Amino acid sequence: MLPIAVIQHVPDDGPCYFATYLERAGLPYRVFRLFDGDALPARINAHSGLCILGGPMSANDDLAYLPPLFELVRAAVQADIPVIGHCLGGQIMARALGGTVQASEHVEIGWSELEALEDAAADWFGGAASLRLFQWHGESFSIPPGARHLVRGRYCANQAFGLGSKHLAMQFHCEVDEAKVRRWLVLGQQELASCTSPAAQQAEQILPNLAQAIVLSQQLADAIYGRWVKGLMV
Repeated sequence: MLPIAVIQHVPDDGPCYFATYLERAGLPYRVFRLFDGDALPARINAHSGLCILGGPMSANDDLAYLPPLFELVRAAVQADIPVIGHCLGGQIMARALGGTVQASEHVEIGWSELEALEDAAADWFGGAASLRLFQWHGESFSIPPGARHLVRGRYCANQAFGLGSKHLAMQFHCEVDEAKVRRWLVLGQQELASCTSPAAQQAEQILPNLAQAIVLSQQLADAIYGRWVKGLMV
């Protein structure tokens, strides 16, 4: 199988459980570390899939690599090569596919209870109607033309959309592991201290039951990733 291209924007938002899942399944991948000077993949058809990770920047920022990344997403969709986006990655997918990115209804930090909206969502999320997943974002995406709204949240309505049967954009972080969440809580201390959003949890709310919450999150991630890899180009 050709390797899956994984786009990483910043050092502290790596593939984590997504990489763990791929390694456990014996699926090859290559991480393109844009923060470390890597160029984007030259040809999407050299890869079996495309994963875009998160980051603190905006999909609306004037970054030199964003327009070619939008083109890479469109080329993958046109070639029927599966694309999956996590948080910023989902927002990049939305912009590439004709949607918009703007301030979220509320800043979301921590665990949120989400609702799967239709049968297609149940297919992606292992049949679960209620989803508890980790968030850290201040912007969100619209649902692009032709895509299906799959998951809704109380504080941020647009939590996931699907395009066709192979492409999934998510506002949440199903790729987190315990070490990643702990690192973010250290890096984000100042942001948390000044955040008054009703959808933001403080570290003392997140840490006591973190290990158990991660287990449940990764069970959902297994369903999501298991569904996504079925479409990989071989």
